[in-house]
Amino acid sequence: MSVTWKGVFPAATTEFKSDQSLDLPATAKHLDAMIQAGVHGMIVLGTVGENCSLEAKEKLEVIRAAKEAIGGRVPLLTGVAECTTAGACRFAQEAQKAGVDGLMVLPAMVYKADGREAMAHFRTVARATDLPIMIYNNPVSYSVDLTPPMFAEMADEKKFVAIKESSENVRRITDIRNTVGDRFLLFAGVDDLALESVMLGATGWVSGLVNAFPAENRLLWDLAKAGRWDEAVQVYRWYTPLLHLDTHVKLVQYIKLANAECGMGNEITRAPRLPLEGKEREAVLKIIRDAIRTRPGR
Repeated sequence: MSVTWKGVFPAATTEFKSDQSLDLPATAKHLDAMIQAGVHGMIVLGTVGENCSLEAKEKLEVIRAAKEAIGGRVPLLTGVAECTTAGACRFAQEAQKAGVDGLMVLPAMVYKADGREAMAHFRTVARATDLPIMIYNNPVSYSVDLTPPMFAEMADEKKFVAIKESSENVRRITDIRNTVGDRFLLFAGVDDLALESVMLGATGWVSGLVNAFPAENRLLWDLAKAGRWDEAVQVYRWYTPLLHLDTHVKLVQYIKLANAECGMGNEITRAPRLPLEGKEREAVLKIIRDAIRTRPGR
């Protein structure tokens, strides 16, 4: 299966109204703003999109709104994060009917599968649709680790076209390349390891902070891909305090607060996530506001 995904793919936030109901017009507006800023693809309903806090019907509403807003300008992927393999297959089929261009598949939620079980889950989901799949490896958050030898074992499934590598171990980029060559498109999945990942061969970046800083995200990407490393490092050093927000358990709240400060959306999340408050909120706001004040080009 030939797929040419590359570049910056936002793990897009989902916008809510004050009563925590979906705000589809605001979500569409936010997606359009990121596309206008030059992102290369879009992923809805990932971790940052609060996939596991939405009902099945709501997830499909988000996909349809995104499909309309994007209008074919960039590839549209959806996260697949269900508690059972059967549920993941059903959602993947519904997502295909709703018009997505690909799937970003997570391990089954809640249960901590071993390697054999995890690979069986991914293979079963792959058989459920005709769509290309980005395998999302995030052992830090989901306690299921897909190792380079496991990717070699899964390489015979043609629908597996890409890997979002979020193990927080940048060595994995090289280990995967050494194990399976260029069989998979490799995407950096940890914001504060993005530049290192690109230097080691990642061809894409699934980013969280791009939701608030799409122009600067694109600048860093372009400098890195052009091999202008000195300039890229300077932008990266400015960006890194923000990128660290992507690796915290409250990354959704932090990124949405950044969205609000940058005029890219609001900070409303759905319970059990609660609004930031007190010293924690002030500390995150300081990071965001310092970055806005000193952002490249200012």
